[in-house]
Amino acid sequence: MNKFHLVLAVLLAALAGCLGALAADRWSNNDAEGSLHQFVHDELSLTADQEQRLDALEARFAVEQARLEASARAANAQLAQAMETEHEYGPEVSAAIDEVHARMGDLQKATVRHVFDMREILDPDQQLQFDRKVSAALTRDPRD
Repeated sequence: MNKFHLVLAVLLAALAGCLGALAADRWSNNDAEGSLHQFVHDELSLTADQEQRLDALEARFAVEQARLEASARAANAQLAQAMETEHEYGPEVSAAIDEVHARMGDLQKATVRHVFDMREILDPDQQLQFDRKVSAALTRDPRD
């Protein structure tokens, strides 16, 4: 394996690690109008009960998110080890990539469940505004 292939393999491993973060970012981090959480807190005129329920949801999700992100980092470490061992796209690298994708999928699924849990707290008018915000966040060009 020449140096070009090794550099390419390392770059691909880094890219795989970033994909999970990007998936979560599409749901929870800043877009042009602010984060989804910030939008819910600042724009939807929540009742005290809704605020309390949302705070509890967010606290639970923060724990789950941290666990899933740690799992994704561990999968990326396994991928790096497989790449270092095989120095080519072999069966260990392939299996490690599948594991990275599975962990990224777990994080994305948990994030989507959390978004639906947040939505459930809202009244019908708030849900309409929330749905529009989610749709805009998921369909916007990330380069904007």
